[in-house]
Amino acid sequence: MIKPLNYSIAQSILLASLLNLSIPSAFAFSDTQNHWAKDCINQMAPRKLVSGYPDGTFRPNSTITRAEFAVLMLNAFPDAPVKRSGVSFKDVPSNHWAHRAIQEAYKRAFFSGYPGGIFQPSQPIPRVQAIGVLAGAKNYSIPNNPDSTLRQYFNDSDQIPGYAKNAIAAAAVNTMVVNYPNIKQLKPNQQATRGEVASLICRALNIYAVPPQYIAGVDVHPQQVRALPGGLNTVPTFNSNHPELVETEGILLSTFSPAGKRVPSAHLNFPFQGRFDIFTHHIARAQTQAETRPLYQGLILHNPTDKPITVEILQAASYLSTPDAPFITLPDMVENPNGTVYSGPGSRTMNDVLRDIRNEDFPDQLVLEPGQSKLLMNQAIPIRQAPASNGRSTMIRLQSNGQVYVANLAMKAPRNSNGTYRAPTLAEWQNLLETGELAEPRGLVPTPLDPPKEPTVFGRVAGVSEGTQWLAQITDTPESNNLRIPQPGEAFSYVVGTLHLITLNTGQIQSAKMLTRYPDSAYYAHSNYGVEYNLTLPLKNATSQSQTVTVSIQTPLKDEGGADRLLFLNPQVDQVFFRGTVKVSYEDEQGQNQTRYVHLVQRRGQPGQPLVTLNLSPNEQRKVQVDFIYPPDSTPPQVLTVRTLEK
Repeated sequence: MIKPLNYSIAQSILLASLLNLSIPSAFAFSDTQNHWAKDCINQMAPRKLVSGYPDGTFRPNSTITRAEFAVLMLNAFPDAPVKRSGVSFKDVPSNHWAHRAIQEAYKRAFFSGYPGGIFQPSQPIPRVQAIGVLAGAKNYSIPNNPDSTLRQYFNDSDQIPGYAKNAIAAAAVNTMVVNYPNIKQLKPNQQATRGEVASLICRALNIYAVPPQYIAGVDVHPQQVRALPGGLNTVPTFNSNHPELVETEGILLSTFSPAGKRVPSAHLNFPFQGRFDIFTHHIARAQTQAETRPLYQGLILHNPTDKPITVEILQAASYLSTPDAPFITLPDMVENPNGTVYSGPGSRTMNDVLRDIRNEDFPDQLVLEPGQSKLLMNQAIPIRQAPASNGRSTMIRLQSNGQVYVANLAMKAPRNSNGTYRAPTLAEWQNLLETGELAEPRGLVPTPLDPPKEPTVFGRVAGVSEGTQWLAQITDTPESNNLRIPQPGEAFSYVVGTLHLITLNTGQIQSAKMLTRYPDSAYYAHSNYGVEYNLTLPLKNATSQSQTVTVSIQTPLKDEGGADRLLFLNPQVDQVFFRGTVKVSYEDEQGQNQTRYVHLVQRRGQPGQPLVTLNLSPNEQRKVQVDFIYPPDSTPPQVLTVRTLEK
């Protein structure tokens, strides 16, 4: 609701919103059909976020008061936590129609008052306040240089009050600001209209209904966006990323039988056999020097059968952030023929496995006698100087000729008699496995997937996911043997790494399903960390003229508004959304097969550079193969884009 009609209606709608009750209404507004924000308004109405007037109008060009905006904020963010005690405003008596809403909005730190203990509930809210309140509710990070950021986005940035600069800059970087009709004109001190407020709420709640040409900092690329052919295989992955930050000793993930264990719920009873993968990613942190006692990570394999079992380690890599693979600034694209280019442990680990490497720390096989357990890994996540953190990413591909259980454990380093630290023994790991609880802190419980809800908590992954490889032959149709390139000046893209609510309007969710999981862990292995994508494009120039075509990986904005566009950012932001090595194989113009390894760094909303550029003669066909393992420290979505250049 934006504009309450009288005391009783306003209070009843607010109460219903707070109690999550349904309000019967007719959501058809007679005066919004020609308004630029009509799609947003029409999508907000069924969600009980806005309401109209008795005459069937919405009045999108009317203003909204601070009291009305307080009600709207509670509708939009009903689960926002209470952060402080209430306060009495001199101009909001207890019988004021919005008294309760203003109190609740104040306690959740949506609003503050004015000097003298007043709230000014009837004051039309300026755009700068509305944007600032929403940015605060979203808890956006503040850019490093707000003044410079604002000058990049808005021609009238000098009119933004000093108190609001941080919030407006944060909102702009996160594509929440909507400016109509001029995308560069913020008009910060102009009174916000109901239509403008609706559009801001849509952006804050990821309701993709605002015309993108009015979103500050967004470039619209008209083109076709397609679902990715192929699919995941059924090879299981021991997938351990919850908790990411490990602060207590305990079980990170165990697929052992719960029989005889002190905490049966910590064991998922899932034996592996044949091909399976192990992926883990965990972080240790020390705030004080006393907390720098090393945290060890141990991987145990156990043979529960009455026959010897051989487990082959096909590929394996494990790296620390410090000193193995620090997060360093790299160019957007760097040739990486020898695997020496990386930024972060996920980037380096996946680079090695992509090249079929097994690090020397791992044996080529383990032979487990009946009932025997052995350590596959026993490595520290050290911190030498506090305050600091360190992380370890691990990827292992295995083949077992019988059933094995796997456990991933965390333990503070035991001490030797002289006070120095040492690695835990197998017996100490086994004792922790038998008697230990789940390591903490446990993260936020994921949002149920049905019905879809924004904002969504995806949660961290701890369990067994299904799928280690996505194999795709990308052709015009399943029956076709080629992929016709776009017309000159046009492009089409295939989505990569999509997950629940982030599909670029294709409806395709690529996330690996969980075969078993802890109840507080993610429902899917979202982002498909550690999954290898093998994408083949048999490109064909079906025109009568020579054409130049490029193949790129790009990182567009999250957008479910249509499969006929991609949205990118201008100006560019600092948030890195993809860093990892991509293998590109193709046939050059001399008919020679070429293979390149290229390390990519892409930021949120970055179009990216071509991986390969080909000149195709009329009716010529040439195959391009793109292979990569989706790296940790990355954030979807990405797309694989084929573009034909204009002449």
